[in-house]
Amino acid sequence: MSAVERDPEGSDEVVDESAGETAGEPDDAAWAEVTPDAARRLLVAAVDAFAERGYHATTTRDIAGRAGMSPAALYIHYKTKEELLHRISRIGHDRALKIMRDAADSGGTAAERLDRAVRSFVGWHALRHTTARVVQYELDALGPEHRAEIVELRRGTDAAVREMISDGVRDGEFEVPDIPGTTLAVISLCIDVARWFKVGGTRTPEEIGALYAGLVLRMVGAGEK
Repeated sequence: MSAVERDPEGSDEVVDESAGETAGEPDDAAWAEVTPDAARRLLVAAVDAFAERGYHATTTRDIAGRAGMSPAALYIHYKTKEELLHRISRIGHDRALKIMRDAADSGGTAAERLDRAVRSFVGWHALRHTTARVVQYELDALGPEHRAEIVELRRGTDAAVREMISDGVRDGEFEVPDIPGTTLAVISLCIDVARWFKVGGTRTPEEIGALYAGLVLRMVGAGEK
């Protein structure tokens, strides 16, 4: 199935929604912590399927087929489809939080730290756009216990951004009348990259990261005093 989607560059492009994008991302080393190999193959197949079809429309048979395995083989490694989603979401959110915390703790002015945070966060959402779409947009498919766990990680990411913005306001670098609202706007801007980014587009993940970092610094009034 194909659909015409307008990208942020302003051009209409035909997007093949049936093609999994994991092949356009870096290799499976990103999932190296998932063992054994069969469990990793199933997880990568689930990322593709969830991103393409959505969690609820994806069957365990579809996931197993993409991994070149039988449906029964899936249950050897994952008790349920939801357990697979939770594993993907946990790994993705752990990495997202680490990106933000590393930037928040990296030293320098608030503007320098926020710049690094946005470049890295946006870069990850572009480079890992298929994974990030599942991680960021399938939260409500998780069961209550797993959802609460992921929400806590998301709060950590929010806190790291809020800390950098608050430091900038305190030190006179930023002019931000609504810190919570601005924090939400910054995070939303960054994660939305995963929704529209396409391999082979007009900008690289690094270029998008630099663009968005500039937008965020203007949003918080850096350098305007």
